Amino acid sequence: MELASNTENSVLILTHIKQLHQALGCVMEEPHINQSEEINENILTLIASIHDLSRTFSERLHESSEQVQASVLLLKELQNKFQDCVSHDEHVHYCTTVGQILFDTAKHLDTVEEQWNDIRLQYKATADQKVDITKKTTCDQNKDGHTSSTLINSAKSDESGENTEQNQCRIQDKFQSDETDDILIRAMEELTTNENHNFSEEENKETDIKHKSTNAVPRNNNELAETTTERDISQNQDIHPEPHPDTQYGCQGFDNSSTRDCTTSEVVCNGTKLHLSVERLLESEKWTYQEYMLQREGESEPTLACFIRAPSYILQKLQVQYMDSISSLMVSDSEELVSNILGILSLDSDLTIPFPLSISIPFSSRYRGNYKDVMVKACDENLHPSYLTPHSLDGYHGNYKGTFAEVKIYKLGIFSVVSCLKKENFTILKKGLSIKLGIDPRISLNYPPGCFRSSVIVQFKVQPIDTSIISLLKVKHDVYHSVVSTSPMVHVKQPSVQLFRKPVTVFLPCPPNPEKKKQGEESDNKRASTAMGPRATGANQLRAVSAPMRKLGENPNESLKLLAYKEDQWIILEDIVVKNVQNGIVSFDMDEHVTSFIVIRLSSAMDNAHLMSFIHSLEVATHSSMVNVILYRKKDNLQKAIVKVVPSKELTWEVANLREEGYSGPPEPSEQIQLREGEQIHFRFCGNITASDGKDCGKTFGLTFHAQRKQRLSLHLSVVDEFGNYSCPHYKGTVAVYKLGKEDIAECYKSGQSTDTYLQQRSPVCKLAVTLPKMEKNVSRPSSTKIITSDPADILWDSLLKWLAQELSEEDASHLVLSLPIRRSTVQLVKLKSPDNLTEQIYEFLSFWKKSLPASADKIRLLARHLRKSGRSDLLEPLQMNWETKMSLPT
Repeated sequence: MELASNTENSVLILTHIKQLHQALGCVMEEPHINQSEEINENILTLIASIHDLSRTFSERLHESSEQVQASVLLLKELQNKFQDCVSHDEHVHYCTTVGQILFDTAKHLDTVEEQWNDIRLQYKATADQKVDITKKTTCDQNKDGHTSSTLINSAKSDESGENTEQNQCRIQDKFQSDETDDILIRAMEELTTNENHNFSEEENKETDIKHKSTNAVPRNNNELAETTTERDISQNQDIHPEPHPDTQYGCQGFDNSSTRDCTTSEVVCNGTKLHLSVERLLESEKWTYQEYMLQREGESEPTLACFIRAPSYILQKLQVQYMDSISSLMVSDSEELVSNILGILSLDSDLTIPFPLSISIPFSSRYRGNYKDVMVKACDENLHPSYLTPHSLDGYHGNYKGTFAEVKIYKLGIFSVVSCLKKENFTILKKGLSIKLGIDPRISLNYPPGCFRSSVIVQFKVQPIDTSIISLLKVKHDVYHSVVSTSPMVHVKQPSVQLFRKPVTVFLPCPPNPEKKKQGEESDNKRASTAMGPRATGANQLRAVSAPMRKLGENPNESLKLLAYKEDQWIILEDIVVKNVQNGIVSFDMDEHVTSFIVIRLSSAMDNAHLMSFIHSLEVATHSSMVNVILYRKKDNLQKAIVKVVPSKELTWEVANLREEGYSGPPEPSEQIQLREGEQIHFRFCGNITASDGKDCGKTFGLTFHAQRKQRLSLHLSVVDEFGNYSCPHYKGTVAVYKLGKEDIAECYKSGQSTDTYLQQRSPVCKLAVTLPKMEKNVSRPSSTKIITSDPADILWDSLLKWLAQELSEEDASHLVLSLPIRRSTVQLVKLKSPDNLTEQIYEFLSFWKKSLPASADKIRLLARHLRKSGRSDLLEPLQMNWETKMSLPT
């Protein structure tokens, strides 16, 4: 894996060098060449890339030499143990020779590297003297009074500054840039002379190496281990500050941390500071990788956040934290978040950081293809984005195996990994070019000679259109029934000042009408069934051959429409004719630059207003997903619930996983909701059930939707009023689901307001019914609700009511409760206190009834009336006799 990663790194460097060669070659073709910041930047980047390529090859040669030497030692030991291997001495000698050649080549590259540094140190003194001359005219570019002396004039002067200071800054920057270019050019010339001399010496070494014996191999394993360890340490700690082509980051750190002052000259290219000094390389020996483990709230164990490669004293003063709460603001259209959002800042505002640092962020991307690419998105404290291309994706980091996006950063800030549309760049020369996109080879463009006045770099992105989206739109809107298919949506970016002088021919895939294909197959079957008939001969045969062939399933009403996005709106290009080239491929000539374009195949005529409505709906649906909200509860603990927002296409799989974890409904998953990447779903509990996430109770909870991120919310359900819902066997509540768009989220972030303010102005997109069973409770209560008193009448009544409660059945009790003037809440309370004891319930009912009567009331007559109403007239005579007997006892 490490060798593959190193090979990919070398390929990336070579590709970068080829791009720089192509850019500089285009400049050389121009009749008048003026020195500009872009040329200076390309030259310096080319030199740094060559330097990095040499260092990479040297490391690989050292590693290869060590591995060959280790293999030779192993073969020698096998020869000593097994005498049969003596016949393979020639092969062992060959391996030894190869190892020595690799070692000498690596040593030669190291020698050239030292000469490179010596030449730069030789001209360093001259550059420092010339820089000292310009220090007297250094201008104040920052509000804090800090000064910056850049070698290339890429920073804009402050509008409030004086004109004199601005002119001094320009003169100083131009002077330093010219001097640095002269120094680097002289260094390259001297380095080339030294390399030619060293290559002649190397040829002599390779000629003499055939006569060397195997004594060049280390004598024992200990010597080899020491050599290997020393070289591994030097290689692992080595770093080269390669300027990244995609970044626009400057050298100032997050929280106003600034870049270190180098002892040699520094180069600033579009805000990126490059350190090309040998002191920097020597200092890199202290650089190490450090893992950062972070623990989320509610999780038992910390998880890996990222790796950072920097000097050890820098790592101790860096802080990494999760910032997933702003994930809605970190993604735009056609982007999908595939990692955590990390905030990296310095604990010391005055810390001098030797940029660039290297960070590796773990991520998980489930959907990859030709159209998608993985990028690291970096933002500053104002959330201004910049995109970085990862150096490597798969591999090991320490004891961790997985997918990591590793990039070099030139500024601290907020970082995340996103999946976005793949970009493909082409340089269109004045002599024209025919290109075929690697993203989709079916898409090609032909730029004729003289299409542009000068060379132009054009960038393409392709958004595929899923056929299921078109089918869904046709089901929802009947006016779209004429739409058969569409081509991919192609996004083009080029300088707006470069106009087309000649039309560009574009070829796009646009699937044909499937009904035509079906009709063609049916006609083929009919033709096959009649193939055994008599063949035409003579004149009939000639007439059959010359007769015009009718296209099977041809629809004269079918048409192709070209729509383009220009000046922030979609337009229909009626003047451009779109032609069918072959089955599924269409072509047209474009005579002006547009931002995006797409071809729509129609089976019949369609009104332009409906066509414009379709393209807007298609654009929204392409950047959206249909999702379902799942609220399931634990089977063995119904108060423990989980909420998830999952794509509809993964609903069956997610439900099965939740059931394996012990969660189930009701309620069932919600209806489909259309969400864009980064939009939020908020839940508000109503009714007699509320929820808590462990911190807050009764508030509105939310989840941010990311198509490739699994987010879940664990809640604890509870009852608001345990005496409520008395007429139902369970407690009832409702979950109102709200949708919050990205525009509202951004407004909340800027204004600092709570999302509840925006939710109050909206209606819920759906509602879910939630229930909780009424649990049996062990209520601490006295054995009876009677009032303990010494009144003999009360004691007699208590004894009489207990006797009557034993005489009544469950049906009698229900009729008696309906007859007695007792509140429903009292009945519910009595049943809650004695859920399994019917006699105790009847006694409590009668006791409540008796206490509600005035002291002067004839209780025996009223009780007899209620017994008669409940259908137990047979108890009237025993009741009267029992009462008279108990009244006669005290006397």
